[in-house]
Amino acid sequence: MQKRYLMTPGPTSVPAEVLLAQAQPMIHHRAPGYSKVFMSVLDGSKYVFQTENDVLIFSSSGTGGMESAVVNLFSPGDKVVVVNTGNFGTRFVQICEIYGLTVTELAYEWGEKANPSDVAEALEKDKEIKGVFATHSETSTGIVNDIKTIGDIVKDTGAAFIVDTVSGLGALEFKTDDWHVDVAISGSQKALMAPPGIAFVAVSKKAWDMVEKSTLPKFYFSYKKSMAALQKATPQNPFTPPVSLILGLDEALKMIKEEGLENIVKRHNVLGKAARAGVKALGLEFFGACDETSNAVTAIKAPEGIDGKNIVKIMREQFGITIAGGQGRIAGKIFRLGHLGYYDKFDILVTLSGLEMTLRELGYSFDIGAGVSAAEKVFMENSF
Repeated sequence: MQKRYLMTPGPTSVPAEVLLAQAQPMIHHRAPGYSKVFMSVLDGSKYVFQTENDVLIFSSSGTGGMESAVVNLFSPGDKVVVVNTGNFGTRFVQICEIYGLTVTELAYEWGEKANPSDVAEALEKDKEIKGVFATHSETSTGIVNDIKTIGDIVKDTGAAFIVDTVSGLGALEFKTDDWHVDVAISGSQKALMAPPGIAFVAVSKKAWDMVEKSTLPKFYFSYKKSMAALQKATPQNPFTPPVSLILGLDEALKMIKEEGLENIVKRHNVLGKAARAGVKALGLEFFGACDETSNAVTAIKAPEGIDGKNIVKIMREQFGITIAGGQGRIAGKIFRLGHLGYYDKFDILVTLSGLEMTLRELGYSFDIGAGVSAAEKVFMENSF
Protein backbone atom coordinates (compact mmCIF):
# COMPACT_ATOMS: atom_id res chain seq x y z
CA MET A 1 0.00 0.00 0.00
CA GLN A 2 1.17 3.52 -0.74
CA LYS A 3 -0.50 6.65 0.56
CA ARG A 4 -0.33 9.49 -1.91
CA TYR A 5 0.36 13.17 -1.32
CA LEU A 6 -0.34 15.88 -3.87
CA MET A 7 2.23 18.65 -3.32
CA THR A 8 2.07 20.47 -6.64
CA PRO A 9 1.16 24.14 -7.10
CA GLY A 10 -2.06 23.05 -8.77
CA PRO A 11 -4.18 21.05 -8.80
CA THR A 12 -3.97 20.85 -5.02
CA SER A 13 -5.50 18.65 -2.36
CA VAL A 14 -9.26 18.86 -1.94
CA PRO A 15 -10.83 18.61 1.55
CA ALA A 16 -13.22 15.73 2.24
CA GLU A 17 -15.99 18.25 2.93
CA VAL A 18 -15.66 19.58 -0.62
CA LEU A 19 -15.58 16.11 -2.17
CA LEU A 20 -18.71 15.13 -0.25
CA ALA A 21 -20.50 18.31 -1.33
CA GLN A 22 -19.80 17.34 -4.95
CA ALA A 23 -21.40 13.94 -4.34
CA GLN A 24 -24.81 15.49 -3.70
CA PRO A 25 -27.60 14.56 -6.12
CA MET A 26 -27.55 16.59 -9.32
CA ILE A 27 -29.65 19.76 -9.39
CA HIS A 28 -30.81 21.69 -12.43
CA HIS A 29 -28.80 24.78 -13.30
CA ARG A 30 -31.90 26.85 -14.15
CA ALA A 31 -33.77 26.09 -10.94
CA PRO A 32 -33.94 28.35 -7.86
CA GLY A 33 -31.93 25.84 -5.82
CA TYR A 34 -28.94 26.27 -8.07
CA SER A 35 -29.28 30.05 -8.08
CA LYS A 36 -29.03 30.06 -4.30
CA VAL A 37 -25.75 28.12 -4.39
CA PHE A 38 -24.47 30.21 -7.30
CA MET A 39 -25.05 33.47 -5.43
CA SER A 40 -23.34 32.00 -2.37
CA VAL A 41 -20.29 31.19 -4.53
CA LEU A 42 -20.25 34.71 -5.96
CA ASP A 43 -20.43 36.16 -2.46
CA GLY A 44 -17.58 33.94 -1.32
CA SER A 45 -15.57 34.87 -4.40
CA LYS A 46 -15.92 38.57 -3.64
CA TYR A 47 -14.66 37.90 -0.15
CA VAL A 48 -11.54 36.13 -1.43
CA PHE A 49 -10.91 38.75 -4.12
CA GLN A 50 -11.47 41.50 -1.52
CA THR A 51 -13.67 43.37 -3.98
CA GLU A 52 -16.98 45.10 -4.46
CA ASN A 53 -16.65 44.65 -8.22
CA ASP A 54 -18.71 42.20 -10.27
CA VAL A 55 -17.39 38.64 -10.23
CA LEU A 56 -18.11 36.40 -13.21
CA ILE A 57 -17.65 32.64 -13.33
CA PHE A 58 -16.69 30.51 -16.34
CA SER A 59 -16.43 26.76 -16.81
CA SER A 60 -12.74 26.57 -17.68
CA SER A 61 -9.26 26.56 -16.25
CA GLY A 62 -7.56 29.81 -15.29
CA THR A 63 -6.30 30.17 -18.85
CA GLY A 64 -9.89 30.66 -19.99
CA GLY A 65 -10.11 33.56 -17.56
CA MET A 66 -6.93 35.01 -19.04
CA GLU A 67 -8.32 34.77 -22.56
CA SER A 68 -11.63 36.28 -21.44
CA ALA A 69 -9.88 39.46 -20.30
CA VAL A 70 -8.28 39.92 -23.71
CA VAL A 71 -11.38 39.33 -25.84
CA ASN A 72 -13.73 41.37 -23.68
CA LEU A 73 -11.68 44.52 -23.13
CA PHE A 74 -9.76 45.05 -26.36
CA SER A 75 -10.00 45.49 -30.11
CA PRO A 76 -7.59 44.42 -32.87
CA GLY A 77 -4.47 46.60 -32.91
CA ASP A 78 -4.88 47.93 -29.35
CA LYS A 79 -1.57 48.55 -27.64
CA VAL A 80 -0.89 46.65 -24.41
CA VAL A 81 2.04 46.01 -22.07
CA VAL A 82 2.67 42.48 -20.82
CA VAL A 83 4.91 41.98 -17.79
CA ASN A 84 6.52 38.60 -18.48
CA THR A 85 8.31 36.90 -15.59
CA GLY A 86 7.76 33.26 -16.54
CA ASN A 87 5.60 30.69 -18.27
CA PHE A 88 2.30 32.38 -17.47
CA GLY A 89 3.53 35.82 -18.46
CA THR A 90 4.48 34.20 -21.77
CA ARG A 91 0.94 32.84 -22.00
CA PHE A 92 -0.47 36.37 -21.72
CA VAL A 93 1.84 37.44 -24.55
CA GLN A 94 0.65 34.54 -26.72
CA ILE A 95 -3.04 35.21 -26.10
CA CYS A 96 -2.68 38.93 -26.83
CA GLU A 97 -0.78 38.29 -30.04
CA ILE A 98 -3.22 35.64 -31.26
CA TYR A 99 -6.02 38.21 -31.00
CA GLY A 100 -4.08 40.85 -32.89
CA LEU A 101 -3.09 43.18 -30.06
CA THR A 102 0.11 45.20 -30.34
CA VAL A 103 2.26 43.93 -27.48
CA THR A 104 5.08 45.67 -25.67
CA GLU A 105 6.69 42.85 -23.73
CA LEU A 106 8.60 43.62 -20.55
CA ALA A 107 10.52 40.35 -20.43
CA TYR A 108 12.58 39.33 -17.42
CA GLU A 109 14.85 36.38 -16.80
CA TRP A 110 12.86 33.49 -15.37
CA GLY A 111 13.19 33.72 -11.61
CA GLU A 112 13.48 37.52 -11.64
CA LYS A 113 10.74 39.77 -10.32
CA ALA A 114 9.25 42.58 -12.39
CA ASN A 115 10.45 46.13 -11.79
CA PRO A 116 7.38 48.40 -11.46
CA SER A 117 9.36 51.37 -12.77
CA ASP A 118 9.61 49.58 -16.12
CA VAL A 119 5.82 49.66 -16.32
CA ALA A 120 5.78 53.36 -15.46
CA GLU A 121 8.34 54.03 -18.17
CA ALA A 122 6.38 52.09 -20.79
CA LEU A 123 3.16 53.95 -19.97
CA GLU A 124 4.93 57.30 -20.04
CA LYS A 125 6.53 56.50 -23.38
CA ASP A 126 3.24 55.58 -25.12
CA LYS A 127 0.01 57.21 -23.97
CA GLU A 128 -2.02 54.97 -26.31
CA ILE A 129 -1.46 51.83 -24.23
CA LYS A 130 -4.85 50.44 -23.24
CA GLY A 131 -3.88 47.56 -20.99
CA VAL A 132 -1.20 46.28 -18.63
CA PHE A 133 -1.04 42.52 -17.97
CA ALA A 134 0.87 41.02 -15.04
CA THR A 135 1.15 37.81 -13.08
CA HIS A 136 0.79 37.94 -9.30
CA SER A 137 2.26 34.57 -8.28
CA GLU A 138 4.31 33.19 -11.17
CA THR A 139 3.77 29.48 -10.58
CA SER A 140 6.52 28.39 -12.96
CA THR A 141 9.31 30.13 -11.03
CA GLY A 142 7.97 30.70 -7.51
CA ILE A 143 8.32 34.49 -7.57
CA VAL A 144 5.65 36.97 -6.47
CA ASN A 145 5.37 40.31 -8.26
CA ASP A 146 4.57 43.63 -6.60
CA ILE A 147 1.03 44.03 -7.86
CA LYS A 148 0.19 46.79 -5.40
CA THR A 149 2.91 49.10 -6.70
CA ILE A 150 2.13 48.36 -10.34
CA GLY A 151 -1.56 49.04 -9.65
CA ASP A 152 -0.70 52.43 -8.17
CA ILE A 153 1.17 53.23 -11.37
CA VAL A 154 -1.58 52.10 -13.77
CA LYS A 155 -4.62 53.49 -11.93
CA ASP A 156 -4.34 57.11 -13.13
CA THR A 157 -3.79 56.18 -16.78
CA GLY A 158 -6.27 55.15 -19.46
CA ALA A 159 -5.01 51.57 -19.32
CA ALA A 160 -6.76 48.68 -17.60
CA PHE A 161 -4.75 46.58 -15.18
CA ILE A 162 -5.27 42.84 -15.72
CA VAL A 163 -3.74 40.41 -13.22
CA ASP A 164 -3.42 36.63 -13.22
CA THR A 165 -3.68 35.63 -9.56
CA VAL A 166 -4.54 32.00 -10.26
CA SER A 167 -1.97 30.65 -7.80
CA GLY A 168 -1.96 33.71 -5.57
CA LEU A 169 -5.59 34.24 -4.61
CA GLY A 170 -6.41 32.66 -1.28
CA ALA A 171 -2.76 31.99 -0.42
CA LEU A 172 -1.13 35.41 -0.58
CA GLU A 173 -2.36 38.87 0.24
CA PHE A 174 -4.32 40.21 -2.73
CA LYS A 175 -6.63 43.22 -2.58
CA THR A 176 -8.39 43.73 -5.89
CA ASP A 177 -9.97 47.10 -5.12
CA ASP A 178 -7.24 48.62 -2.95
CA TRP A 179 -4.59 47.62 -5.49
CA HIS A 180 -6.59 49.04 -8.42
CA VAL A 181 -6.84 45.77 -10.36
CA ASP A 182 -9.40 46.10 -13.15
CA VAL A 183 -9.64 42.42 -14.07
CA ALA A 184 -8.45 39.92 -11.48
CA ILE A 185 -8.32 36.32 -12.72
CA SER A 186 -8.21 33.13 -10.69
CA GLY A 187 -9.14 29.46 -10.76
CA SER A 188 -10.66 26.84 -8.50
CA GLN A 189 -7.82 24.31 -8.39
CA LYS A 190 -5.19 26.06 -6.29
CA ALA A 191 -5.59 27.82 -2.95
CA LEU A 192 -9.38 27.69 -3.26
CA MET A 193 -9.20 23.95 -2.52
CA ALA A 194 -11.52 22.71 -5.27
CA PRO A 195 -10.98 20.60 -8.41
CA PRO A 196 -10.00 22.22 -11.73
CA GLY A 197 -12.74 23.50 -13.99
CA ILE A 198 -13.84 26.93 -12.77
CA ALA A 199 -12.34 30.33 -13.62
CA PHE A 200 -13.25 33.62 -11.95
CA VAL A 201 -12.85 37.20 -13.08
CA ALA A 202 -13.48 40.27 -10.95
CA VAL A 203 -14.34 43.17 -13.26
CA SER A 204 -14.08 46.87 -12.35
CA LYS A 205 -16.10 49.83 -13.65
CA LYS A 206 -13.09 50.91 -15.69
CA ALA A 207 -12.98 47.48 -17.29
CA TRP A 208 -16.73 47.48 -18.00
CA ASP A 209 -16.30 50.78 -19.86
CA MET A 210 -13.75 49.06 -22.08
CA VAL A 211 -16.05 46.07 -22.57
CA GLU A 212 -18.55 48.42 -24.25
CA LYS A 213 -15.92 49.45 -26.82
CA SER A 214 -14.34 46.05 -27.50
CA THR A 215 -14.76 44.63 -31.01
CA LEU A 216 -12.85 41.34 -30.62
CA PRO A 217 -15.05 38.27 -31.18
CA LYS A 218 -16.34 36.50 -28.12
CA PHE A 219 -19.19 34.13 -27.38
CA TYR A 220 -18.69 31.62 -24.57
CA PHE A 221 -16.43 34.00 -22.63
CA SER A 222 -18.63 37.06 -23.15
CA TYR A 223 -18.78 39.27 -20.06
CA LYS A 224 -22.03 40.79 -21.31
CA LYS A 225 -23.69 37.37 -21.61
CA SER A 226 -22.49 36.43 -18.14
CA MET A 227 -23.76 39.64 -16.61
CA ALA A 228 -27.13 39.35 -18.36
CA ALA A 229 -27.61 35.85 -16.92
CA LEU A 230 -26.52 37.07 -13.50
CA GLN A 231 -29.17 39.79 -13.53
CA LYS A 232 -32.09 37.43 -14.17
CA ALA A 233 -34.78 36.89 -11.54
CA THR A 234 -33.07 33.58 -10.77
CA PRO A 235 -29.35 34.41 -11.24
CA GLN A 236 -27.49 31.79 -13.24
CA ASN A 237 -24.70 31.11 -15.73
CA PRO A 238 -25.36 31.85 -19.41
CA PHE A 239 -24.36 28.28 -20.36
CA THR A 240 -24.47 24.95 -18.55
CA PRO A 241 -22.07 25.14 -15.57
CA PRO A 242 -20.21 22.27 -13.88
CA VAL A 243 -22.93 21.95 -11.23
CA SER A 244 -21.12 19.48 -8.99
CA LEU A 245 -17.96 21.59 -9.01
CA ILE A 246 -20.00 24.65 -8.04
CA LEU A 247 -21.48 22.72 -5.11
CA GLY A 248 -18.01 21.73 -3.97
CA LEU A 249 -16.62 25.22 -4.47
CA ASP A 250 -19.40 26.65 -2.34
CA GLU A 251 -18.29 24.42 0.52
CA ALA A 252 -14.63 25.36 -0.01
CA LEU A 253 -15.40 29.07 0.10
CA LYS A 254 -17.37 28.58 3.32
CA MET A 255 -14.31 26.88 4.81
CA ILE A 256 -12.15 29.80 3.69
CA LYS A 257 -14.50 32.29 5.30
CA GLU A 258 -14.53 30.28 8.51
CA GLU A 259 -10.73 30.24 8.72
CA GLY A 260 -10.51 33.89 7.66
CA LEU A 261 -8.25 35.39 4.99
CA GLU A 262 -5.88 36.91 7.51
CA ASN A 263 -5.37 33.54 9.18
CA ILE A 264 -5.02 31.81 5.81
CA VAL A 265 -2.28 34.20 4.68
CA LYS A 266 -0.51 33.67 8.02
CA ARG A 267 -0.71 29.90 7.59
CA HIS A 268 0.79 30.12 4.12
CA ASN A 269 3.53 32.41 5.42
CA VAL A 270 4.56 29.78 7.96
CA LEU A 271 4.30 26.89 5.50
CA GLY A 272 6.44 28.77 2.98
CA LYS A 273 8.99 29.72 5.63
CA ALA A 274 9.26 26.11 6.81
CA ALA A 275 9.63 24.77 3.27
CA ARG A 276 12.39 27.25 2.52
CA ALA A 277 14.17 26.51 5.81
CA GLY A 278 14.11 22.79 5.04
CA VAL A 279 15.43 23.27 1.52
CA LYS A 280 18.19 25.57 2.72
CA ALA A 281 19.25 23.12 5.43
CA LEU A 282 19.80 20.51 2.72
CA GLY A 283 22.26 22.80 0.97
CA LEU A 284 19.98 23.29 -2.02
CA GLU A 285 19.65 26.57 -3.90
CA PHE A 286 16.41 28.40 -4.58
CA PHE A 287 15.60 29.31 -8.15
CA GLY A 288 15.80 33.06 -8.73
CA ALA A 289 14.04 35.48 -6.39
CA CYS A 290 12.35 32.87 -4.23
CA ASP A 291 12.06 34.77 -0.94
CA GLU A 292 9.76 35.53 2.00
CA THR A 293 6.90 36.33 -0.39
CA SER A 294 7.06 32.92 -2.11
CA ASN A 295 4.49 31.26 0.10
CA ALA A 296 2.50 29.47 -2.58
CA VAL A 297 5.30 27.47 -4.20
CA THR A 298 8.99 26.97 -3.54
CA ALA A 299 11.15 26.64 -6.65
CA ILE A 300 14.47 24.82 -6.17
CA LYS A 301 17.46 24.25 -8.43
CA ALA A 302 18.26 20.61 -9.06
CA PRO A 303 21.70 19.78 -7.61
CA GLU A 304 24.54 19.74 -10.08
CA GLY A 305 24.63 16.49 -12.01
CA ILE A 306 21.06 15.52 -11.08
CA ASP A 307 18.15 15.82 -13.50
CA GLY A 308 15.19 17.51 -11.81
CA LYS A 309 12.88 15.18 -13.70
CA ASN A 310 14.34 12.22 -11.82
CA ILE A 311 13.66 13.92 -8.49
CA VAL A 312 10.01 14.33 -9.46
CA LYS A 313 9.78 10.74 -10.75
CA ILE A 314 11.30 9.05 -7.69
CA MET A 315 9.26 11.07 -5.22
CA ARG A 316 6.07 10.14 -7.06
CA GLU A 317 6.78 6.49 -7.84
CA GLN A 318 8.67 5.38 -4.70
CA PHE A 319 7.29 7.67 -2.02
CA GLY A 320 3.84 8.61 -3.35
CA ILE A 321 4.59 12.35 -3.20
CA THR A 322 3.73 14.26 -6.35
CA ILE A 323 5.67 17.50 -6.77
CA ALA A 324 6.14 19.60 -9.91
CA GLY A 325 9.07 19.86 -12.28
CA GLY A 326 10.29 22.84 -14.24
CA GLN A 327 8.33 24.17 -17.19
CA GLY A 328 9.47 25.29 -20.62
CA ARG A 329 13.08 26.44 -20.79
CA ILE A 330 13.83 25.31 -17.22
CA ALA A 331 12.44 21.77 -17.51
CA GLY A 332 14.80 19.38 -15.72
CA LYS A 333 16.70 22.25 -14.12
CA ILE A 334 14.38 22.89 -11.20
CA PHE A 335 11.66 21.21 -9.17
CA ARG A 336 8.81 22.86 -7.27
CA LEU A 337 7.09 22.17 -3.98
CA GLY A 338 3.53 23.45 -3.81
CA HIS A 339 2.10 24.45 -0.44
CA LEU A 340 -1.03 26.43 -1.21
CA GLY A 341 -4.53 25.53 -0.22
CA TYR A 342 -5.49 22.57 1.97
CA TYR A 343 -2.09 22.00 3.61
CA ASP A 344 -0.69 22.02 7.12
CA LYS A 345 2.60 21.40 8.97
CA PHE A 346 2.78 17.66 8.42
CA ASP A 347 2.33 17.92 4.66
CA ILE A 348 5.54 19.95 4.58
CA LEU A 349 7.38 17.54 6.87
CA VAL A 350 6.33 14.50 4.85
CA THR A 351 7.41 16.19 1.62
CA LEU A 352 10.81 17.19 2.98
CA SER A 353 11.34 13.67 4.32
CA GLY A 354 10.53 12.21 0.90
CA LEU A 355 12.83 14.74 -0.74
CA GLU A 356 15.68 13.74 1.57
CA MET A 357 15.30 10.05 0.75
CA THR A 358 15.05 10.85 -2.96
CA LEU A 359 18.16 13.00 -2.97
CA ARG A 360 20.14 10.38 -1.04
CA GLU A 361 19.13 7.74 -3.59
CA LEU A 362 20.36 10.03 -6.38
CA GLY A 363 23.75 10.38 -4.69
CA TYR A 364 23.40 13.87 -3.24
CA SER A 365 25.37 14.32 -0.02
CA PHE A 366 23.79 15.96 3.05
CA ASP A 367 22.94 15.26 6.68
CA ILE A 368 19.87 13.03 6.83
CA GLY A 369 17.08 14.73 8.76
CA ALA A 370 18.50 18.24 8.35
CA GLY A 371 15.62 19.48 6.21
CA VAL A 372 12.90 18.02 8.40
CA SER A 373 14.57 19.32 11.55
CA ALA A 374 14.87 22.86 10.16
CA ALA A 375 11.20 22.89 9.18
CA GLU A 376 10.16 21.57 12.59
CA LYS A 377 12.00 24.44 14.27
CA VAL A 378 10.05 26.92 12.15
CA PHE A 379 6.76 25.30 13.12
CA MET A 380 7.65 25.27 16.81
CA GLU A 381 8.53 28.98 16.67
CA ASN A 382 5.59 30.10 14.50
CA SER A 383 2.00 29.17 15.25
CA PHE A 384 -1.02 29.47 12.98
